[in-house]
Amino acid sequence: MPCPTNHRRPCERSASTSTANLPTSCDSSARPCRVGPRAAFAWPRGLFPGQLPRGVGLDVAGIVDAIGQGVGGLAIGDRVVGSADFAGCTSAGASEFASLDHWARVPANLDLVQAAALPMAVETAYRHLDLLRVTAGQSVLVHGAGSAVGFAAVQIALLRGARVIATAGETYAERLRAKGALVTSYGEGMAERIQKLAAGPVDLALDTAPVPADPELVHRLIRGSVKRSEQDTAPTSGPLADLVRAAGGDPRRVVTLGDVKSATRLGARTSFDLLRGGVESPRTRSDVLGEFVLRAADGTFTVPIARTFALEDWRAALDVSQSGRARGKLVLLPSGAAA
Repeated sequence: MPCPTNHRRPCERSASTSTANLPTSCDSSARPCRVGPRAAFAWPRGLFPGQLPRGVGLDVAGIVDAIGQGVGGLAIGDRVVGSADFAGCTSAGASEFASLDHWARVPANLDLVQAAALPMAVETAYRHLDLLRVTAGQSVLVHGAGSAVGFAAVQIALLRGARVIATAGETYAERLRAKGALVTSYGEGMAERIQKLAAGPVDLALDTAPVPADPELVHRLIRGSVKRSEQDTAPTSGPLADLVRAAGGDPRRVVTLGDVKSATRLGARTSFDLLRGGVESPRTRSDVLGEFVLRAADGTFTVPIARTFALEDWRAALDVSQSGRARGKLVLLPSGAAA
């Protein structure tokens, strides 16, 4: 899933509210706005390594403190949510100030902490459902539906008119059922339970369950250097193999966010199919985020938040994130931000 990567040049981080002190961009392509110390930053689990100096944290909600040259439709003091320019700024999201490269307005009736949980989960779920080409009437399996991305994917697939089967633990099973999904547990017999709920093989499956990343394999997939011979020995057991069985044995009907090692052997698709192109959304990132911000404000869409931490306790948040047992978004609160 998306996380900070290498930073090419430093970005403005001072406490000044003067737009004169904010660079036009942190690289030549961005025209950011900046949010100030009444912000909340959601902590994603990392995938891509990078070199220092760099920031951490992707999702940000807060009050506009400065506006880059050429940015329209915003004013100092507006409430916004979006993604930090982690590719161009050393501060990224987890700091007192953050520059955003895309954003949406936050209505007054949506808490900034709840808003901060939205961007990465919404965009990742939305784009991967586009990769699967989910349409009304299809049966869609979301594996790992208790994760932030999985919880978002269940709701978005339901909004598209799909019949959704979800795998999840006890923490979020009842909330997922209340949203309209059919829910089963993990473990032995999962493929058979899924097919029973779906009354046959599912049309499509999205694997959002968090798994430890293999950085070497990730880099090779990005470069397109994984050889066909590495796919010769397909695993016959494991969660992704179960999803392929649940999808009638067709691995191309399965997309995984994290289990790239099993995917390369089984022939399932991965997030890197998105990176390689060919899946274009007619909607901009800000349009998609804006829609789900409004849905969150009217109570029809949510991303679960597990815990909040003071910004200075970011190491504790990182430990929880890397444990794989966060069970929802972890949100960092700078000084002055209310929980």
